[in-house]
Amino acid sequence: MNTATRVRKKSTNISLDAALVEEAKALNINLSAALNSALENVVRAQRQARWREENQAAIAAMNRFTEEHAIPGSSDGLRVFK
Repeated sequence: MNTATRVRKKSTNISLDAALVEEAKALNINLSAALNSALENVVRAQRQARWREENQAAIAAMNRFTEEHAIPGSSDGLRVFK
């Protein structure tokens, strides 16, 4: 039984550096897979940055709390959240 998840794909037109595309083809790089992977990484990084920005106040409050109160079990008595 094939347990691989089937992903819905969407055709799109993009513009890329022609020399880079030719080199990728010469190296047998699957452009769709490579670009999909790169886009996943960019989307993940943007989500993380947005989450940090949206939760900046809570993170700062937690850091203030840990500066004022030792957290049992930490090696130096304080744990700073980033």
